[in-house]
Amino acid sequence: MSYRNKTYVAFASEDIGKYRLMEAWKANPNFDFNFYDAHTLYVSRDTSQPETIKRNLRERMKNAKQVVLLGSGDARRKGGDGVSFLAHEIKVTMEFNLPVVIANLDSGRTVNRNFIPAPLLNANYYTVSVSFQPKIIKHALDDYAVQFGTSNNSGPHQYPSGTYATLGL
Repeated sequence: MSYRNKTYVAFASEDIGKYRLMEAWKANPNFDFNFYDAHTLYVSRDTSQPETIKRNLRERMKNAKQVVLLGSGDARRKGGDGVSFLAHEIKVTMEFNLPVVIANLDSGRTVNRNFIPAPLLNANYYTVSVSFQPKIIKHALDDYAVQFGTSNNSGPHQYPSGTYATLGL
């Protein structure tokens, strides 16, 4: 497996606008937010067959060290339907045992099980839910994702309000 240094952002197609916003945060020098985007690798054309797209998604994820899941009702539905590309991404995430930061698109700071795909919940997979704000997402990628592999935690987690206060949120 190649060197893992990228962040894979998984999302329902309905939430692509929020992914584009994350790209804008990354490009804006006024934001302290950066990630090595796995989506720039193994690009599929719109005319690619589903099997080709899934193979390319797997190759992208081989380069990922962490996943940000844009949490929404659509992400929960598609991530658990067993057939969508997002369901495939969730399956591969779990197979590769990647840390998952769930960025709640409703700005909520707490675990929202209505935003977490069933396979993650059913497996009691260790995740952390945060609000959709660059400072707390960056903090989670720097904190939770780093200690994920050595943690005995399981299931969905959230940061206490003091973490947000420390970050000025």
